[in-house]
Amino acid sequence: MHNAAYKIAAAAALALSFVGTASAQTHWDATHPRRAEVNHRLANQDRRIHQEVRDGEMSHTEAARLHRDDHQIRQEERDMASQNGSHITRREDYALNQQENHVSRQIGQ
Repeated sequence: MHNAAYKIAAAAALALSFVGTASAQTHWDATHPRRAEVNHRLANQDRRIHQEVRDGEMSHTEAARLHRDDHQIRQEERDMASQNGSHITRREDYALNQQENHVSRQIGQ
C-alpha cells in the first residue's frame, strides 16, 4: 500500500512539473517580438473601434464586423505559432500586418 501511494505522489509531482514548464514556455512564446507586435496592434485596433463606437462615428454592427475580422487575425496568428515552435516567421508577420492594415484603414473612415 505504501508503495502505491509513493507511485501516485511521484506521478502527480511529475505531472505538475510538466504543467509548470509548459506554462512558463507559453508565456515566453506569447511574448516573442513578432507575436507581441501583432497582438499589440490587435489590442490597439480594439481600443480604436470601441472609441469610434463611443464617439458615435461607427455603428455597433460595423464594430462587430471589425472585431470579428480582428478575432480571425488573432486566431490565424495562434495557428501559425502552433505550427512554428510557438513563434511566427517574418513572412507570416508580414501577412498578418497586411491583414491588420486592411482592418485599420476601415477604422475612422
